Amino acid sequence: MTRLLRLFDRLWKFGLVGAIALVVDVGGFNLLTYAGGEGPLHDWPLLAKLLSSAAATIVSWLGNRSLTFRDRGNRRTHHELALFVLACTLGAGIALGCLGISHYVLGLHSALADNIAANVVGLVLGTAFRFWAYHTVVFRGAKQPAADDEAQAGETATALPAGRAG
Repeated sequence: MTRLLRLFDRLWKFGLVGAIALVVDVGGFNLLTYAGGEGPLHDWPLLAKLLSSAAATIVSWLGNRSLTFRDRGNRRTHHELALFVLACTLGAGIALGCLGISHYVLGLHSALADNIAANVVGLVLGTAFRFWAYHTVVFRGAKQPAADDEAQAGETATALPAGRAG
């Protein structure tokens, strides 16, 4: 039961971070594509989605690292960040694929069609993939104690009388 509660706790934090990143992603996409009727990237919806996803990735990295998975991750930060960006890129690729199929293959060019493809179908599929990837690959394992924590733990253990170290 404790494992299920930890998973639920992680899922609501992931959802909170995701909701904030969603506002950045969807808001950015719509500003770039449709602000004022035709935004600066109106004719390039895939580029608009790529840029909004990149901004959302930064928000998501900060939130997931400091809130959702703060108790996990035993890799060096740059390695973890590289895996995070890879997982985000693959997740964004899922949303881009959905948008590309809708916009270019099916010929659906309205704001509603683009948003459903990218920000509903693509977002749901990409989010499910990202949670799995973050949980199983990126933020894997318990955090290692800092060097100062290890030194203090060693001093405490040696200060205790024999037979009482555990």
